[in-house]
Amino acid sequence: MTNILVTGSNGQVGSELRELAKEYEYTFFFTDRESLDISNAKSIEAFVQENNIETIINCAAYTAVDKAEDDALNADKINHLAVKYLAQIAKEKSIKLIHISTDYVFDGINYKPYNEDDVTNPQGVYGKTKLDGEKAMIEINPANSIIIRTSWVYSSFGNNFVKTMLRLGKEKEQLGIIFDQVGTPTYARDLAKAILDILPNVKNEQVEIYNYSNEGVLSWYDFAKEIMRMAKLECQINPIETKEYPTPAKRPHYSLLNKSKIKEEYTITIPYWKDSLDECLITMGERK
Repeated sequence: MTNILVTGSNGQVGSELRELAKEYEYTFFFTDRESLDISNAKSIEAFVQENNIETIINCAAYTAVDKAEDDALNADKINHLAVKYLAQIAKEKSIKLIHISTDYVFDGINYKPYNEDDVTNPQGVYGKTKLDGEKAMIEINPANSIIIRTSWVYSSFGNNFVKTMLRLGKEKEQLGIIFDQVGTPTYARDLAKAILDILPNVKNEQVEIYNYSNEGVLSWYDFAKEIMRMAKLECQINPIETKEYPTPAKRPHYSLLNKSKIKEEYTITIPYWKDSLDECLITMGERK
């Protein structure tokens, strides 16, 4: 039996871990910002000690990409400093740490899928603070710990692109959706399951980075089209360019992640994005 602390358990991946928990022989401690302040090192230490925590899965993040541009202090507190404190305690107490990061650590101007060791160059506060968190964890280097970078996360929980499209698809006759940003969605349940499946085999001296998203390649436009098709919504999706939809934070134009490393080292199969979208819509009762 392993005692697992899940931070940010009300987020998309955290919520999916909670759903999957009953299928695994672990004791889970699900926390949110009310029950555990991870930006306070003493709070983490007390919680870890009290509950004999052996593994931490850090799903907590400041993910409001545009808001972060004007709220750098709070973004840094959650995405960087909290990760630093978790890593320090993990090293001190020999705790396994799984930390979730993002494709936003890259500048999004690549022409081939990003590898884990490609040069990072975040373009906004969100990406910079997430990269600072990664760097802090790598520097502290708790044994048996990994960073998983992911992209375009959606789920039946929380706020995400799929839910927004379903809502707007019922309200509007047509929508303009960006076609010149390319990547792959990640169904949070697939990521949560992958984390729990690889957990017993995470054994490394140095912090390792892995990429994880669903299989396939598409634009936001393609994604929206498929959501409407599966949900049988009449809303017409029109392609627009990024410049027609300006946002405070710059979005990566290309955020495909190469998943070869995690697939080979942990012999896992990653589902195709359409199959996962199908599954999520069924779960939500939106598949028609």
